[in-house]
Formats: sequence, structure tokens, C-alpha cells
Amino acid sequence: MTTQDLDAIAARAAEAAPLWAATPPRQRAKALVAAADALLAAQAELVATAMEETGLSEARLSGELKRTAVQLKLFADVVVDGGYLDVRIDDADPDFVLGVRPDVRRYRVAVGPVLNFAASNFPFAFSVAGGDSAAALAAGCPVIVKAHSGHPRLSVQTAEIVSAALKSEGAPTGVFQLISGQQAGVDMLKDPRIKAGSFTGSIRVGRMLADIAAARPTPIPFYGELGSVNPVFVTGAALAENADGILDGFITSVSGSAGQLCTKPGFLFAPAGNTIGEGIASRTAGIPEHRLLNPAITAGYRARRDAVLGTPGVRVLAEGSLRIDEDGQGWATPTIVSAPVSVLEGNRAELLEESFGPLSVIAEYDSVDELASIAEDLFEGNLTGTVHAAKGEDTPALHALVAWLTRSTGRVLFGGWPTGVAVTPAMQHGGPWPATTNDSSTSVGTAAIARFTRPVAFQNAPQAMLPEPLRDDNPWGVPQHRAPAGESSAWGDLA
Repeated sequence: MTTQDLDAIAARAAEAAPLWAATPPRQRAKALVAAADALLAAQAELVATAMEETGLSEARLSGELKRTAVQLKLFADVVVDGGYLDVRIDDADPDFVLGVRPDVRRYRVAVGPVLNFAASNFPFAFSVAGGDSAAALAAGCPVIVKAHSGHPRLSVQTAEIVSAALKSEGAPTGVFQLISGQQAGVDMLKDPRIKAGSFTGSIRVGRMLADIAAARPTPIPFYGELGSVNPVFVTGAALAENADGILDGFITSVSGSAGQLCTKPGFLFAPAGNTIGEGIASRTAGIPEHRLLNPAITAGYRARRDAVLGTPGVRVLAEGSLRIDEDGQGWATPTIVSAPVSVLEGNRAELLEESFGPLSVIAEYDSVDELASIAEDLFEGNLTGTVHAAKGEDTPALHALVAWLTRSTGRVLFGGWPTGVAVTPAMQHGGPWPATTNDSSTSVGTAAIARFTRPVAFQNAPQAMLPEPLRDDNPWGVPQHRAPAGESSAWGDLA
């Protein structure tokens, strides 16, 4: 794309920003629903293209498209409800305990045009019309999507469908646009008209983009979802109670979509001397090979798999396979290995880095009492962490482990598996570095909208000058948290 092309796209987004932000909630919500319905109506053609470009299955892609549409519709309801605006009104109070209090009214406003770098492994849910785009649109921000090179035709198809649907409900021109090319993405991120960025991908690229966003003359927020190994911790009592169920869930979670999920469990911690290895080979033997997303993913997976298999002290439980054609495209089956914790500690560079693909390491520990300190020593931040304990098992060691998980992950699971991220109001999909560049936000769930807003307060403003959500007549009908006059003298009485 030329410099002139990018300038025109940024200009249209900037022009659309105040118009889209001022669009009444129900009209904006109808536009989101129209986009969702249009995507579902085009499911057959979209899924067909996605299958060709990504190698993912029809069932997986159909479910992902449905998830994308459901998310848009959920966000439409959030827009109508208006709670995400976090309206707070302090009534003027001449008797305020610290002196006369003015009338202060605060809410959250759209930040402006957002640049979203689409992901490769979720061609619908985290791509052109995925979570970041949906959240920004719901917040009232125009969106410019940088298409992923792994599914270029699908990106164009999706953008055309969404753009037309939004326009049919009165969205302004420039509210949803697509660009392509790495340099175009970098150049657009540097454009002063872009007010926030979002990204799902590798730590290396995510860090580079985050640094660009921070180094601008006027830095902007950048929300990157990067790397995660999602450790799973299994107690001896849990294995004794449900070894088959744990093994079945583990293999399903590792092998699904060829392990190309940011929530794939990269490590499973089990007591030394366990019999897990006896069931791994039989459970993986019948899993057919699955295409990896693109040659770059294949090359990265090959390097990581070779490093893991070549590490002294690693025992192969299921060697799996990796077939690569003349174009560099790969097909893989699951590779599962085991190693004592001491081997992980002595070979950090080879073993602890994320393996993006169907590979996982079973780490053998000596005592459950050591798990929290082991985890503290081995891992940085993660999207998820999982505990499998026996029914009623409640020990100081488990509490210590959960405390570490709470500090070090964004989602703590009990008795389940991290793959599969529900689109719900309470979901948290984020975590401390390097899982994300901002651990106070989420890229899934209704709280994701807040990333693309910022707070503004109005003091002693006439009613006619106030935005609709802050007015006493509340024409948008949004929730208003009001602090009446006269309350300050009673502060502390609830203690």
C-alpha cells in the first residue's frame, strides 16, 4: 500500500471517530448485530476460504465464526446497557467535609481510531472481525485492521461483509477499514491519528510493535497478547482419583487445532514415579496429522520440537511426526515428552520457551509442597494456570500454588483445561508479561471494551453542555452511580 493510501485511510478513520462515538447506543448496537448476522449469512463461503488458507477443520472454523457473531451480539447488548461507560455523578455539596464540593460528572469516552493487528491462528475470532475489532467498535472507535498474511483472501472477504453491514445501519464512512503488509502496519501504528493498538501474535513482534507505540512523540496504549505456556499442576491424589480423565483431557487440549492455541497447556506437572507415560502413546497413536497454519509457523514449531527432543534427560512418550512439503508447509501429530523438574531447571533455553504446536512437556516433581516454589522459579506471566486436585483436597501446598497462580496468570482453572475461552462478562484473557503487554486488561469478554475508552470528568457544567450519559434526564438510559450531597459526614460509619 502506498503512503497516499495509508494517509487516506487514516484520514477517513479520524473523520469518522467523533461521528461514531456520538452515535446513540441502540443505533451502534444495531450495526454490530447487522455485522454478526451478515457474517453468519456468509458462513459457507467464509469457512470454505478459511479452510483453504489455514488448514483448520470445517467444524472448528464454523464454531469459531459462530463465536465471533455471538461476541458482536453480546457487545451490542453491552452498548445498549451503557454500564461500560462507568458514569459517576457527584452532586454539588456545600456541606462537604473538606469544603464546598462542586458538581463533578465522570464517564468513559472512545479514544479514537484503533489499529488492530489480526492473528493467524484464529482467522475469525481474533482476526478482522474478532474480539479486538468488536470491542473497539462497541466502544465507539473506528477500526483499521492490519490483515494477517496467513489468510489474505479471507481477510478481504470478512472486511467487505462487515463494512457493508455497518454502513447499512448508518455507520459513517471510514469506521471499518482493512490494510495489508507488514510495513503498512508499522507505518499506520506511527500515524498520529491512531489512538490505540491491539495485537495477537509472537512475543518478538508484539514487543517490537509495543515499543513503536511507546516511542511515538505522543505514546498510545498498545494491547498485545503474546506468549503463554499455561502450566497445569496435578496432585498425586488427583491422579489416583481420575488418571484416565486427566490424560484424556490433556491429550485433547494439546492436540486440538494442532496445538496452535495461545491457551494450549505446554507443561503438565505430575508426581515423579507416575504412570502417565503408559497411557500417552495409546492416546496419541490414532490422532491424524493436522496441517499447521503456514510455513512460518511450521519453521518455528520444527525448531522448538528439535530443541526439546534434543535436550539430554528428556524422555519421549509420544514422538509424533512433522511432515514438511517442498513449500515449507507442515503437517504434525502430537509430541509428548517427560522430564524431571531438575532437567527443566538446567535447560531453560531449550525447554521453557513456548512451543506453538502440538507439543507438551510432562514435568515430574518430587513433592507437592515444592510446586509453588518450582513455578515461581520456572515461569513468568501466563494467560492461564490449572490445578487438578482430588475432591476435597485442601492443603497449605495447594493454597500456596493457587496464590502463585493468582499473581502470575490471568485465569486460574480447577479441574479443567485452558483451551476454550468463553465469551462472557466475567472472562479474563490476559496476564502478566510476557502473556500480554498490559496485565490490567482482557481481550475476551465484555471488559475488553474498556481498553478503547478513557475517563473524562465535567465540573459544574451546564446541563446543555453535558454529554447525554451525564445529564440528569439521562436520554441514553445508562446506569448512573450518584453520590448525593450530605453523605461525607457519615463516611467511615460502615467500617
